[in-house]
Amino acid sequence: MSSVAKEICVFSGTANPELSAGIAKYLGLELGQVEISRFPDGEIFVQYRDNIRRADVFIIQPTCSPPNETIMELLIMLDAARRASAGRITAVIPFFGYARQDRKDKPRVPITAKLVANLLTVAGADRILAMDLHSQQIAGFFDIPVDHLYAAPVLIPFLKKTIGKDAVVVAPDSGSVKMAHSFSDALGAGLAVVAKRRVSADSVESSHLVGDVKGRTCVITDDLTTTAGTICAAAGLLKKEGAAKVYAAVSHCLLNDKGRQRIMESPLEMLITANAVPMTNDCNGKIKTLDIAPLLGEAIRRIHECESVSSLFKIGKK
Repeated sequence: MSSVAKEICVFSGTANPELSAGIAKYLGLELGQVEISRFPDGEIFVQYRDNIRRADVFIIQPTCSPPNETIMELLIMLDAARRASAGRITAVIPFFGYARQDRKDKPRVPITAKLVANLLTVAGADRILAMDLHSQQIAGFFDIPVDHLYAAPVLIPFLKKTIGKDAVVVAPDSGSVKMAHSFSDALGAGLAVVAKRRVSADSVESSHLVGDVKGRTCVITDDLTTTAGTICAAAGLLKKEGAAKVYAAVSHCLLNDKGRQRIMESPLEMLITANAVPMTNDCNGKIKTLDIAPLLGEAIRRIHECESVSSLFKIGKK
């Protein structure tokens, strides 16, 4: 595209319409009119009711459960927008599914995150706006611009009011150390690391703790949780080591039934998360969901107006 598209149009898939409505409200817009339906055999049908020729189109769709349905729906929306002559198409993906399959760590397995990146590009995306990708390398899987936001600017102010002073941020495994370090810097808190051993696909053991947590408030940080095995095992170890209170801050809360049961039975005071994916069960008040619509809305505004979005994914110190 040689110049900036004239009109901004925001459309929502069916994965998280409440978040999309919040983003549109922040931007002072109405969500665009699009028909999304299913044929009797389950095939997805998409038709834009608005004229989007030369428009700057943003399609909001977290590829959460069921991931195959939500990804396919997004691909069809992208293709329909491209064929309707949209000026520029940005896929806004608050949660990027298949992100855990980002490397070839066993013989004869795919790198599915790269496959999904290729599919999105071929379908018609000119740009990607994502949040808390499972690993930084996924941004490099795309041959189009990627704006990578973080939920931390929304999570950290709430944590500051909740945990008080003399807190410790805890990485529940080695892969979460970088995220935990960023949170500890922003919160002015200590840092601890738990050693984890995976027993099965939905079961882990937390065996060792590096750091002092006795009598202190702990915050476990991670980018996503489904079965809550890692978080709850770490919480149990922290309480065993004398932690006064244990919280968790997770960008993407994708809890299944087993995960919700673990959260309710765990020593966690609260799990704080963002509404990147829809939350239908707060586990008897143990889950606090924070709104990221203003953050995503501001990113969309800056992308449309060709302004920098870098300040939005820096964790500021106050």
